[in-house]
Amino acid sequence: MKRSVTIEYGDDVLLALGLTPEEFSEEARMFVAFKLHETGRLSTGAAAELAGVPKPSFLMKLADYGVDMFDLSAEELRRDLSTARHHCP
Repeated sequence: MKRSVTIEYGDDVLLALGLTPEEFSEEARMFVAFKLHETGRLSTGAAAELAGVPKPSFLMKLADYGVDMFDLSAEELRRDLSTARHHCP
């Protein structure tokens, strides 16, 4: 079962963003999907489906919206870098 959410906004929002109503709807849908993915509440695949785009497109757009593709702690990053240094000539 598909459901929808309605967001009320005025023309001032469209003017400020420089978007058409259709573009705003698409961007709002993306923002919701990105945020739910960023907070770990939706997987990449589920978020892409919510956004209405293929998973590769969703992943490529993450950076455009300032969402990190990878969520590593500082310790995990240090460990990965150390491992990479030991395996690279």
